[in-house]
Amino acid sequence: MSFRAINQKYLEPGSQVQMVLGIIALCQPWNMLLHSYGVTIILIGLIGFNITSKIAPEEKAGTGQGANPGAQH
Repeated sequence: MSFRAINQKYLEPGSQVQMVLGIIALCQPWNMLLHSYGVTIILIGLIGFNITSKIAPEEKAGTGQGANPGAQH
């Protein structure tokens, strides 16, 4: 499994989940520690998503095309 496949399968969705968990941590009223670090959790997820979303997906075998074959270059 290549890095691009790992990125597309685990890292990009993981950073999205981290952003959602940061919002939940920020909005929950029970644990002050989670509330204190809620914005930090969101920002780390946002930075991770910005980095992982810039990595192009793996090319399909045999076609020479990426995930968006109709894109103009």
